[in-house]
Amino acid sequence: MSTTATAYATSTADDDRRQALQAFDDTKAGVKGLVDAGVTAVPAIFHHPPDSLPLYAPPQLHHEHRFTIPVIDLAGLGTPSGRASVVGAVRAAAETVGFFQVVNHGVPEAAMSEMLAAVRCFHEEPADARAPYYSRDHGRRVRYTSNFDLFQSPAANWRDSVYIDMTPDPPAPEEIPPALRSVVPEYERLARQLYHELLELLSEALGLRRGHLKKDAGCLDGLNLAAHYYPACPEPHLTMGTTRHSDPSFLTVLLQDAVGGLQVLVEDDGGSAEWVEVPAVPGALVVNIGDYLQLLSNDRFKSVEHRVVANGAGPRASVACFFRTYGAAASMRVLQPIVTGGDRARYKSATVEELLRHYRAKGLDGTSALDHFRL
Repeated sequence: MSTTATAYATSTADDDRRQALQAFDDTKAGVKGLVDAGVTAVPAIFHHPPDSLPLYAPPQLHHEHRFTIPVIDLAGLGTPSGRASVVGAVRAAAETVGFFQVVNHGVPEAAMSEMLAAVRCFHEEPADARAPYYSRDHGRRVRYTSNFDLFQSPAANWRDSVYIDMTPDPPAPEEIPPALRSVVPEYERLARQLYHELLELLSEALGLRRGHLKKDAGCLDGLNLAAHYYPACPEPHLTMGTTRHSDPSFLTVLLQDAVGGLQVLVEDDGGSAEWVEVPAVPGALVVNIGDYLQLLSNDRFKSVEHRVVANGAGPRASVACFFRTYGAAASMRVLQPIVTGGDRARYKSATVEELLRHYRAKGLDGTSALDHFRL
């Protein structure tokens, strides 16, 4: 085939894909709309390259892991020795796997169950009830969408989401879908309390004053709550629930149900890596270091890549609280590495807005947004 013919074929294929993406987006029904329509085959826009899928992509997910995601009990924080033990466990997790689970964290199991039930309730409403909230406008404080990077990513993910920006000013009650309206504010309050505690522990883990990250580094300015819904997939071997990525946040606190599917990419000192499952632990919340905290810690803490595999079972529901600066403050909040001893800064300073803009522009392409800012 000539160069001209090849270019034409590529252009035609790109146009066809763009039209298919637009047609899907115009339904405002998301992946759940496809499932409700009775699809038995995954549409081509959701097909991922074989080498990026769990069954084929190195590194493989093994049954016998060299790594596990630690579970940290916060019940011991009431005594000096207990607190020192927790700080040590948090430090070890943050510096190695970048993920850990916490129990006895102060968020009642009833509140967690109600939050997950509300997420399922919204996503399982009729499409015309969900449609008014569907938007790709990041200026809207409450938006329902499928794949925030739908038109940028090489392949769409089998997932729908509701994003709620809780700060700098929380949305009015009528802006939040009725299914979520009575549950979100209380869950947000409880998650924020836990976040404050975690920031103190992470400050101590860095050898800093307990309140350093809360006060000096300005990590308290914002929260985005993402309520994800992963319908059962008819051909899970062809697609992903969420492509591999790291989080644009200081810290992420995740509530997941028992369906499973969250995996973390963990590297050893020799550079070899494997995908490790994050098991559903009753009553636990999953915590992971975000890109902004890796930058602030000057690479002491790791913001690691993770993904969600598609599943023939389901639906899977999860709620991620992304703690990061929002609104006008994002353009003024400058993040710079905390350099100690004889170390050097490994990143150039950047505003939260610059970091987030780059993240959204590149989409979930399997690369770290931090690479763009590395010195």
